Amino acid sequence: MKTFQYLLAALFAWVDVTVDAQTVNWSRYTPENKHFIDLHGGTEFGMAFGIAAGTHFRIGNLPLQTYVDFSMPAGNTWLDDYKVRIGGKIRWFAVEHIQFSTRFEAVFRREKNDFVRLLNFGSDMSGILGYYRGPWFTAAEVGFDKAVVTHFKHEEAYKDQFPGVRDGWYLPPTGGNFYAGFQLGATIGKQDIYLRAGRILVQDFKRSPLIPYYSQIGVNAKF
Repeated sequence: MKTFQYLLAALFAWVDVTVDAQTVNWSRYTPENKHFIDLHGGTEFGMAFGIAAGTHFRIGNLPLQTYVDFSMPAGNTWLDDYKVRIGGKIRWFAVEHIQFSTRFEAVFRREKNDFVRLLNFGSDMSGILGYYRGPWFTAAEVGFDKAVVTHFKHEEAYKDQFPGVRDGWYLPPTGGNFYAGFQLGATIGKQDIYLRAGRILVQDFKRSPLIPYYSQIGVNAKF
């Protein structure tokens, strides 16, 4: 029974990898346009889309971006599956046009199917090293997305087959994914347009998700 629950938890983490909103053209960051709204869509075992809102400010000489992001897969039933991220991104250094930043997010996920409803708390962190020059940029990203703890509420269809099953919180032995990819983008006026894509690998480095790639396209408007 626990094996099946752990597999569900790992699957839950796989479905939700890496599509986030916060791709920044640091070379066009200005204090005058410190707020933003972002619309984005991409592939996460199917199409997913989301919206985010946030703000830029500084801690000393370090520019920082904080935000809240909501995303969900495309489908017939709204709000069965969704994800909420609260996070921040900080640029640590800039040498000429080379810049390095890191991102950390607290993540809440919900997924429901015919057998179980899953609620998950996790985290996502990454590093981005890129070349930012004027209105365009390109960067490489490496990150780790971790499903930390998951609550199972089993449906009657599952309980009929396994009467002894228990609802509750579980710590999955897996549930984490490394990912690596690239970012491309350009600034047009007060809007940034960007593309992300890359590869996903399960944390044991021995397996890949069913679809081991991610992609995303988005646009944000600053005001």
